[in-house]
Amino acid sequence: MAKVHKTNELPLAVEPGPAMLGIERRQWWLWTSAVIITLLLTAGVVSFILPSIFAPWGMPSAVSLDQVVGGLIALVALFDLYVVYEQRQINIIRRQVTEQLYQLSVLDPLTGLFNRRHIEQKLAEEISRSERHGHPLTVILFDLNDFKQVNDTHGHTSGDTVLQAFADRLRKATRGSDVAGRFGGDEFLVVLPECKAEGVQYVFSRLNELEVDVGEAKLPVPYSAGWADFVRGETPLDLLTRADAALYANKRAPVVPVSSGSGSKGDSSPSPRFPRD
Repeated sequence: MAKVHKTNELPLAVEPGPAMLGIERRQWWLWTSAVIITLLLTAGVVSFILPSIFAPWGMPSAVSLDQVVGGLIALVALFDLYVVYEQRQINIIRRQVTEQLYQLSVLDPLTGLFNRRHIEQKLAEEISRSERHGHPLTVILFDLNDFKQVNDTHGHTSGDTVLQAFADRLRKATRGSDVAGRFGGDEFLVVLPECKAEGVQYVFSRLNELEVDVGEAKLPVPYSAGWADFVRGETPLDLLTRADAALYANKRAPVVPVSSGSGSKGDSSPSPRFPRD
């Protein structure tokens, strides 16, 4: 199975819990205010219909109908404004919570790319679409070379900076229809629907010669990559296995070319990280 990375992970950037508590508090105050307003309106009507009830408290007996109606209308108008304001605030908080939950469910908190679960889901969807319509589909796996050395030498904060810089460059190197995500600690996956070979090479060209400023040092960001074209009948695991085998072949090569894992399903040997059942 694919290795699990524990380094260079940041805590979740947003916490929907406090926002949900804010919604509950506002709803509680809204209902409480409604009860209070209802009681005040009831008291006002009763005081007008049965003024003798309030006589022991020294209430004025000569209260005109216009005064009572005007006071009630003003009270209701103020309450309506309050309700509109509170509902607007609740709707704003709900939209924020919805966006936060979406980010938590599909985005990697460090790089802002899609997380592994979501990009694997998108890969399955693109494979189904390719099967139906016969469109080409390509995946690229990236692995940052000597990333552990960056963490050991410059610290995990510098490692985070490197990951963020590579993710940002990868985002800019892909099209709007492509899907890029963080696949592991220092690994990235790109799904390229309807992509030709020159499109793959364009992605690589945009990632070359990337350097990141870390304090007083300027660190190059070398990477290895392997890509594979979808073959009809493959599962997502089959496709990733071939791309992963090509990636590891490139990492072992003295001069690292970007080789393809494309071909029939039986062409590549099983990947050490994606074992077949």
